[in-house]
Amino acid sequence: MSQPSTPEPRLRPTNPATLAVAGIGSAAIAWLVISEWYFDLAYLPFLGSNGWLTAFILLALAIGEFALAQQTRARIERRPGRPPVEALAVARYVVLAKASSLAGAIFAGFAAGLSIWLFFEQQQTDQLAAAGRDLPAALVSLVCSLALLAAGLWLERACRVPRRPEDETPDID
Repeated sequence: MSQPSTPEPRLRPTNPATLAVAGIGSAAIAWLVISEWYFDLAYLPFLGSNGWLTAFILLALAIGEFALAQQTRARIERRPGRPPVEALAVARYVVLAKASSLAGAIFAGFAAGLSIWLFFEQQQTDQLAAAGRDLPAALVSLVCSLALLAAGLWLERACRVPRRPEDETPDID
């Protein structure tokens, strides 16, 4: 009698629903927090004291992950002139990719909630210069957050090992 085979542990691809829930939840929290305490803050902590720091950090992370994804895909496919990739490095890249896509979704949701609130607040109150000042940085942060989310998903996809022809099982007629 053979022993039942235990399933191998697998890391599943990031679920788009998880990212959507994280982003929508973050947008709702941002809306509630900002609408309650916006006028009490000297500056928005999310945007930094100058308003652009978060966006530049998110953009730098996204660019780095896009580059890492391209390099990793080339190494996994064993393109000429590329050294082979170590399995442990790929596992670390996948963890980075999953964390980055989730962080990108959370930041994008927060920036979206903030941007929408600032836009409506700016339209309602003409004398509110702070909303007009913070809106461009919030919009740029939203775009950079979406870039980080995309970079995380791209890196995760780049870490997939392609199926080899010998791995395929022939169809039996």
